[in-house]
Amino acid sequence: MYKNILVPVDLNATGFSDKALKTAIWQAKQSQAKLFLLTILPGMNMPMVASYFPESAIKAMANDTRAQLKAFAEEKIPDELDVVVHVGQGKPYKQILSYAHEQQIDLIIMPSHKRSKLNKAVLGSVAAKVVERAPIDVMVIKP
Repeated sequence: MYKNILVPVDLNATGFSDKALKTAIWQAKQSQAKLFLLTILPGMNMPMVASYFPESAIKAMANDTRAQLKAFAEEKIPDELDVVVHVGQGKPYKQILSYAHEQQIDLIIMPSHKRSKLNKAVLGSVAAKVVERAPIDVMVIKP
């Protein structure tokens, strides 16, 4: 049984995280687990990117994204479940692993983009990197 379940959510891809979230909701109900939703603003903390945006704009973007994630959670997750939302910044797979460690997550349920073998070899996959590096259980939900 799991106590803390993490679902990384891509708010830019409509419907992308829905299947993973449904699986996580079912698992959380079975285990009476706490559900954590994480979305990531990639690259905002990189010096080159940050030089184009004032700190206030980055904070505003993070606050707006947090509000969107909270609305997503309120729409998709039943009220009886305990839910925490968080917005991270940086490389997605590193943020997922770091947040999972900080929150003592014992299961990550994440969606995976359908990619060709060549695409994975050249670009890599967030899901593949999380599976490879996570010291905890990871369930990858295919589209």
